[in-house]
Amino acid sequence: MGIFEKFKSGFKKSASALTSGLRDIVVKKEIDDETLDKIEEYLIKSDVGVTASSEIKEIISNSKIDPKKDIAQEINSILMNYIVSLMKPLENSKFFKKKEKINAVLVAGVNGVGKTTTIGKISKILKFNGNKVMLAASDTFRAAAIEQLENWAMKVNVEITKSSQGSDPASVTYKAIERAINNNFNQILIDTAGRLQNKKNLMEEFKKIANVTKKIDPNAPHEVILVLDATSGQNVINQVEEFNKIIPITGLIMTKLDGTAKGGILLAVAKKYKLPIIALGLGEKEDDLQIFEAEKFAQAFTQTN
Repeated sequence: MGIFEKFKSGFKKSASALTSGLRDIVVKKEIDDETLDKIEEYLIKSDVGVTASSEIKEIISNSKIDPKKDIAQEINSILMNYIVSLMKPLENSKFFKKKEKINAVLVAGVNGVGKTTTIGKISKILKFNGNKVMLAASDTFRAAAIEQLENWAMKVNVEITKSSQGSDPASVTYKAIERAINNNFNQILIDTAGRLQNKKNLMEEFKKIANVTKKIDPNAPHEVILVLDATSGQNVINQVEEFNKIIPITGLIMTKLDGTAKGGILLAVAKKYKLPIIALGLGEKEDDLQIFEAEKFAQAFTQTN
């Protein structure tokens, strides 16, 4: 089974709930105002967001739907086309391509989103594409974070720079960058602490790490990737807001889209922030990362069988 088939299969539960829910609403041969309101309300409840749900309602209202056709299927097609038009500009597959010079990537996310696991999966794809990859274990405060990243480095056979638990994250980052430059690495993925309880400390920590990366290049960090958990629902919006205040986010990865989440939250985030979507996570295995493609996501999100 290919990665997209796995994604489609894993996403089937939430997609089925969405499409069957819409079908239950559309019981008439014509789409009247009451039905439109119910569709909008249902999409909002599915975490699609108020703005996107309102736009989809407007598109359905202005569409000429043949009453002889399957109305629910027609609405599903409208939804799929909307997703593609919204998200196609947000694809960024070049993130995984081989880089000619060192590329420093900060990977952020609150505890529990699967950040460290995601770094491991990214590493495997980068390595497959011919990159020489270094990991920096700069999440030095979370228990077992260093060991977890080390296990991933061994699993996908990439290098790691680490220090003891409680070490200064910026100093670990500096050491990793220095080593990467001296040994001709072209990709360095920097794991960062995910505590949001004390935003001031997190902000200062992030700024220190970012400033250290600028020793490579004034434009560094070259990428700041935020990992999000689809099961968090509307909390995802708050996380993007908070992290973006600290260091501007350049890309998103959403995890746990394996049938346990509604998935609509990705539409809400895409509509509000227009940030590139790098990949989608499906599970714990090293191959469970789907490089984001709008059409494939739309197909999986609106599948009916």
